[in-house]
Parts: sequence; structure tokens; C-alpha cells
Amino acid sequence: MPMKLKDLPDHHDAELVLKLYELRTEPIMRESRGVLNKDFWPTSFADIQPWLQSSHPGNAAWRQVTSYWEMAFGMVKHGVLHGDFMLESNSEGFFVFARVKPYLAELRASSSPRSFFNAEWVSQHSEFARDTLARYEKVVAARLAARAKG
Repeated sequence: MPMKLKDLPDHHDAELVLKLYELRTEPIMRESRGVLNKDFWPTSFADIQPWLQSSHPGNAAWRQVTSYWEMAFGMVKHGVLHGDFMLESNSEGFFVFARVKPYLAELRASSSPRSFFNAEWVSQHSEFARDTLARYEKVVAARLAARAKG
């Protein structure tokens, strides 16, 4: 049976959203998010490959941030957490996903066939999620263009 987004949010969703926020603000997570937001701007899959290597200085940040968002999106996918409610205040995972989405097939072939599986699923099962991802894709494109100019 295909999974679907949870129908209505309730107080349990609010508790989970607040917990996700708390976890995002912990010092190590904040530092990891900062590393990706500063340094992770791939323009090809070749730019992603080094981040997958344990010897890369950003690998720990990559693993922490991507696994955190996949966990959160997994809660949505499995109906534990209302997706639109979660995305209203926790959409940063799509900011990361928007940067890897153009290279997803290569990432899955070289790393794990389930890479960003939950982010992709959520992005396809909610109009709000599709709109949110599209907004982040525009932000990423603009930032990449600005970075290319210097």
C-alpha cells in the first residue's frame, strides 16, 4: 500500500516539530549546517564526491546534516509527522536536497541507492513540498550564478 502524508496535524506533531528545532540548534548541528551552507555548492557530481569520503574535512558535517533531514523526512513519509506542518518551519532539508537533486542518479549509483530517498518522496507527495522545493531550487540557482561571477 502506498504511503501518504498524515491527514491532520495534532499536538504530537507540534512536539516533534519543536524537538526537530531543538536538535537543529544544538552547537554541533549548527556548526555542521554552517559548513554545508558555506562550502557545499556543487556544480557537478564531481563536486559532491569528495564530501562522501571520510577523509574530507566536511564529511562529518555532510553525514550529520543529510542523515538528520532524511530522518525528519522519513517521519513525514511514514505518517509519524504531518508534512506540510513540518515544512512550514523546517524546510531547510530541501535547501540541501535542491543542491544535490541534479546529481541524484550519480549520487545513488556511487554511494547508496537510497540517498535522499525520503526527501525525494516528500517533495513528490505534497503541493506545499513541491512549491517549497521549487523555491529552494531558484535560490540555489541564483547563489550558484552569483558564485560563478566571483
